[in-house]
Order: sequence, then C-alpha cells, then structure tokens
Amino acid sequence: MLRIIDARTGDPVDAAPARRGLTRVEAHAPASDTGALRVLLVADLLVRTLELGGTPVWALLTGERKQAELRACAADLGVRPFEDSRDVSAGLGEAQVIHVAGEGTAVPEGVRVVVAPVEGAPAAGTDPGALRLALISQDRRVPLRLDADVLEDARTTLARWRRLVADWARRPSRPVPDPMRVRLRTAWEDDLDVPEVLRLLRSVETSDLPDGARFETYAYADRLLGLELTRDIGTPL
Repeated sequence: MLRIIDARTGDPVDAAPARRGLTRVEAHAPASDTGALRVLLVADLLVRTLELGGTPVWALLTGERKQAELRACAADLGVRPFEDSRDVSAGLGEAQVIHVAGEGTAVPEGVRVVVAPVEGAPAAGTDPGALRLALISQDRRVPLRLDADVLEDARTTLARWRRLVADWARRPSRPVPDPMRVRLRTAWEDDLDVPEVLRLLRSVETSDLPDGARFETYAYADRLLGLELTRDIGTPL
C-alpha cells in the first residue's frame, strides 16, 4: 500500500483509504511553466501508483491561468487527463484527499504533497519522453535544475532503454523475478521513490537476467513511469 509523507506534518500516511472508497488527487498548478508540469507529473505518478494498487482515483486540476496550454504540454508528456475542478460542484464521497502543489501554493485541508521548483525550461523541440524522464528522475522535494546536460542525459538514457527493450522483446519471455517485482513495488509505494525505481532499472540493464525477464521487468516498471519503453518494439534496430 502506498504511504506518502504529508508535508503538513512530516508523517507518513496511507494514500489509499482504510475503508472502501476512492482517493481524490488534486493537482494545484496556477501557472503553465515547467514547475507546474512537474506538479502535474508528480500527481500523475501518484494516480498511477494508486491504480496499480487497486485504488479508484478521481484526478482534478486546479489552476487559474493558461490551463489549456498546461494541459496540452502535460498530454505531450503522457500525463493522464485531469478533470477541471471548476466543473465539479461536489465530491463523490471520497475517503481520502491528497493535494499536490508547488512550494508556497495554498491548498485546502487534506494530505499535502509539496513539489520543489524547477529552474530552467526545455528548448523548443525537446523530446517529450526525455523531458518526462528528466522531471521525474530527482526526488520531488529537491529543486531541479533543467539544463542542456540534464536533458541530454535523459534523452540518451531513454533512447538506449527503448532500443534495449525492443531487442529483449525478440527473446523468449520470462516472468519478472519475484524479488525484483517486490523491490520495484516497495520503491514506488514508499513515498513515490521514483529515483529508486530508476536505479533498479539501471541494475537490471547490466544484470545477468535472461533478456525476456529484463523485458518484462522494464514493461512492468513502465506502468508507473509512463515512458513508453516498449514503443520501439517491432521497428528496425
């Protein structure tokens, strides 16, 4: 079960309700800059993790300016659609409410997930997958400097992983090793520790696991990461 650190208290809380019911995840993004994109990406990872654990989720976006622009950029990065909170008149009886917001953003009562700011912006034509990887590679509580080196590292890593996954897919399939499955789930259910998930994938990349098992491991982790790691299967290598 996902446990998240509540920024109000510093204590871990269950992100899924103890009783049957849904969790409302509300992203607060009053602008349309890269910092707002990081907020939406953290909310997207939170939604994915809850759904992987079997918890129904209601995802909302609260913002004031240039929401259409922000939604378009988020869609390019593979962020799932969030409902507009202004179109919602009442709750659905949710048992848990989690607010995801940038530093200094005022939010209503509920569990609070704070996302540190981003310095810099991607150049025009930056690969959306590389930008997503760059924005999720660092702990959400740490300010992120988004410069050319960071984006280039993300681009080359993503291209390599997609190429390897396409190659591994040609081999006989093997299940995700149980110890690795447990380590991946433990990482993303421990306060959304995405950097640890990425470290585990790097260890699998250079491991002696059968190629089929490496393929299934990457495909399994990508259910959380949303990096389209299987995109190049069937294309010329």
